[in-house]
Amino acid sequence: QAQLVDSGGGLVQPGGSLRLSCAASGFTLDYYSLAWFRQAPGKEREGVACINNGGDHTDYLASVKGRFTISRDNTKNEVYLLMNALKPEDTGIYYCAADLSPIATLMDYEYDVWGQGTQVTVSS
Repeated sequence: QAQLVDSGGGLVQPGGSLRLSCAASGFTLDYYSLAWFRQAPGKEREGVACINNGGDHTDYLASVKGRFTISRDNTKNEVYLLMNALKPEDTGIYYCAADLSPIATLMDYEYDVWGQGTQVTVSS
C-alpha cells in the first residue's frame, strides 16, 4: 500500500529552523512530483513548495521564497523541506504529497498520496 510518513515538526522560536522529512513506502518516488502543503487553524490548506520528478524544477509560495527549500533524495525515497527564518505565520500542520506526473504544482487536487501531517509551531 502506498504510504507517506511525515516527520520533523516541532516547536521553534521565531527566526529558527526546522527540517521536515517525508518517507515513502509501498511505492517509489522516482516518477512522482512532490509537494509540501500546510494548513493553519481556521484557514484553508495551501501549497508551500513543490519539486518535479526530475528534481530540476521547484516552485514556492510567495511568502516562503528565500526561506524554505524543498529537495528530494530518490535513493532514499524521501523528500525534505528545510525551513529557515521561521515566522509565527508559518505555524500549521505540514503535509507531504505525491503526484504521478512530471509536472509539479501547488494545487492540492493534483496530488494522490498524502502523508499524515506533522505539526509546526513557531512561537516565543
